[in-house]
Amino acid sequence: MSKINALFVLFIVALFANFSVQAHQLSTSYISLDNTNNEKQYTGTWQINISDLEQQVALDVNQDTQISWGELKSQKSAINRYAKNTLSVLQNEQTCPLKITDNYQLDNHFNEAYLVLPLVFSCNTNADVTLTYRAFFNQDANHKVIVNVNQVSRVFTIDEQQHTFTTGQSSYLTTFNQYVYQGVLHIWIGIDHILFLIALLLTCVLTRTESHWQAIASKKHIIKHTAWIVTAFTLAHSLTLTATALNLVSPSSRWVELGIAISVLFAALNNVWPVILRLGWLTFAFGLLHGMGFASVLGELGLSSDYQLLSILAFNLGVELGQLSILCIALPVLLTMRNKPIYIKWVMPIGSLAIAAMALLWCVERI
Repeated sequence: MSKINALFVLFIVALFANFSVQAHQLSTSYISLDNTNNEKQYTGTWQINISDLEQQVALDVNQDTQISWGELKSQKSAINRYAKNTLSVLQNEQTCPLKITDNYQLDNHFNEAYLVLPLVFSCNTNADVTLTYRAFFNQDANHKVIVNVNQVSRVFTIDEQQHTFTTGQSSYLTTFNQYVYQGVLHIWIGIDHILFLIALLLTCVLTRTESHWQAIASKKHIIKHTAWIVTAFTLAHSLTLTATALNLVSPSSRWVELGIAISVLFAALNNVWPVILRLGWLTFAFGLLHGMGFASVLGELGLSSDYQLLSILAFNLGVELGQLSILCIALPVLLTMRNKPIYIKWVMPIGSLAIAAMALLWCVERI
């Protein structure tokens, strides 16, 4: 096997090795704070994945592998202690005392149960605040928390555990840069979107002749064909991302996630047992579903209160840039490999079946 072939196979293997089969269900928390009602008091919530919390606080008191509401309430002191040890707000180098009230609630994200902690930070002035977050990184280096303070969103990671939030109106440039970054980030952590693109790209360098796949000789034709596929996907998800973010449509997130999984499954199986060869309109249709999935993440981030439309456009641009980066990595490799018999006989079909297997797991999980 040539170095190019080996590198591509390693790329596919790395994707499966580094991402959970639960697309979008990475270890994630959500914090929302607001001081519009009282300038010296930030109130809000911290939504914590119960599976994550169980790794730090013994919630399953009776060890029956099921965590009940009563068990959560019984561990209130330990939960609050962990929260106060891992989350803090500073203002003018002074700590804003944190109070966690009694009214715990439950929520869910992507079919995962979340505990909602009510937070109250009492500060001295209306000056800028610096939030530090240290939870769960010791158990999962890929954990992140999406923080929204007065409609300004930031993502905290193991490498960025502290952010400062200003009390003034955010600038066009700050808002634009932040939402572009979030769009790129979402593509790169959205394994289902990545695999959908790869499934489409695997046959963009091939043509179907007499029931067999053959390499397309013309690079110009390949680039033109790929551009049409990517453009169809881009136009479709841009439409539904914008419409959903503006609340013009309100799809069920459960059915959207299931539809995305089905789109990945179909695209992958269609490479092995072709049913549709002209993928443009099909890609457009599936792209509408993916756009709704992107919008659900944008909804979690929250739109900038000052620049709502700019937030949507910037996030969408970030998605496109992330998508383009995948294309720039994958297409040159596929162009090089397309004339090699091992690609048509082994790499493309095995890669497609591996993607289909993962998508099938998602379908079962999301039903």
